[in-house]
Amino acid sequence: MTFVITNACIDVQDQSCIEVCPVDCIYFDEDDDRMCYVHPVECIDCAACESACPVGAIFADDEVPFDVQEFTAINARWFEDKHATRTRVNEIASGGLSIT
Repeated sequence: MTFVITNACIDVQDQSCIEVCPVDCIYFDEDDDRMCYVHPVECIDCAACESACPVGAIFADDEVPFDVQEFTAINARWFEDKHATRTRVNEIASGGLSIT
């Protein structure tokens, strides 16, 4: 299991989750990203990030709400293809495409 950051993080970027993560597995490129991402392999499932998030954007992967489940894949994809991930997050943020 890992933790997943969902759409509530888009354009918030409070980064409290990054500050409390004991293994530094939450990433964000300040110049290019609209949200933070949890590395699915590095995460040790401590849940420190979940309670630190001021907008309730972080869930255990088996508890991600149905309507934002795509963010499980979005978080993992960022570590493989940042451009495609950023494009999808921008689409979701603009409201042009619904979350699938």
